[in-house]
Amino acid sequence: MPAPDTGVIDLHLHTTASDGACPPADLLARAAAAGVGTLSVTDHDTMAAVPEALALAASHELEVLPGIEITAVRDGRDVHILGYFLAPSPPGLDAFLEGQRGHRADRLRAMADRLSAQGFGVDIEALLAARAVDGRSLGRPHLAQALVAAGHVRSVQEAFDRWLGDGRATWVERQGETPERVVEAIAEAGGVASLAHPGLSRDRRLLGRLAEAGLDAVEVYHSQHDAPTRRRLLDQARSLNLAATGGSDFHGDTDHRAGHLGRVGVPPEAYAELRERMARAASRIEST
Repeated sequence: MPAPDTGVIDLHLHTTASDGACPPADLLARAAAAGVGTLSVTDHDTMAAVPEALALAASHELEVLPGIEITAVRDGRDVHILGYFLAPSPPGLDAFLEGQRGHRADRLRAMADRLSAQGFGVDIEALLAARAVDGRSLGRPHLAQALVAAGHVRSVQEAFDRWLGDGRATWVERQGETPERVVEAIAEAGGVASLAHPGLSRDRRLLGRLAEAGLDAVEVYHSQHDAPTRRRLLDQARSLNLAATGGSDFHGDTDHRAGHLGRVGVPPEAYAELRERMARAASRIEST
C-alpha cells in the first residue's frame, strides 16, 4: 500500500559525518521545519550519523531510514551508489566501508604531498585522525577547509579552483571499487542499491549495465534533475524493473542545492515499492 502523505520523503541528505555542514541533530530539525516527514541520512562511505539520527527521529516526528552513499570508480570518474537498509548496522558492511575510507585517506595524502611540494603544507595526518573518530568520512572539502585555516587560500572555492578541483595542480585520480562491486556489497548486507543522480552523468549506458549487475533502483527525483530528465529516468526505471528513489542531496546552506530541502522527494507510492524491495532484501539475508 502507498505510504501515508505525512510530508516530503527525502532519501538523500548529508551530515558532518561526511561533507555536510549540519550535525545530525541540526539536519533533522531543519528537515522537519522544511516539511520533510521521512528522510534518509546518506553520508559518503559512512553510516556514522545514522544511530544519532534514529535516536532523534521521534522527537522531530520523523521517520528515518538508514542509508549511505558509496563512491565507486569507473574510468577514473566517481559513480555514486545509494544504499538503503532496514537495519542501522547492516551485516558485513563495516569492513567494506573501512576500505572505502582507506581509499579516501590515501588520495588525500597524495594531494597533501603535492600541496606541500609547492609550499602549501597542511597537517594531513592530524586531519585524518580527527575525521577517523566514530568512522566519519574525509573528502576534498575538508582538505580545502584546512587550506583556508592555514591561510593559503581565502575560501574553499578558491582551494578547488587553484588546487583541488578535477584536473587542477594537486588533483589525484580516485581509486576504488567498481560500481558493480558496490552494488554487490550493498546486496550482501541486505540493502537495496540505487544509482545516485544519473542525470548528471554523461554515461547513458551505465544504468542498464548496473541493472544487469543487480541494481535495485535509480534516483529519479533530484535537485539537479529537470522535468525531462525525471521523465526519461522514470521510463528507464519501469523498463528495467527498478524502483525510483530521490531526494534533495542537501549538504548545507552554502551548497547550490540548499533551497531544495523540503521541495524534492519521492512520491509515496514509489517509497512504498522501495520499502517492499528492502523487506525482501533483508529477508534473504536472514534466511542465509
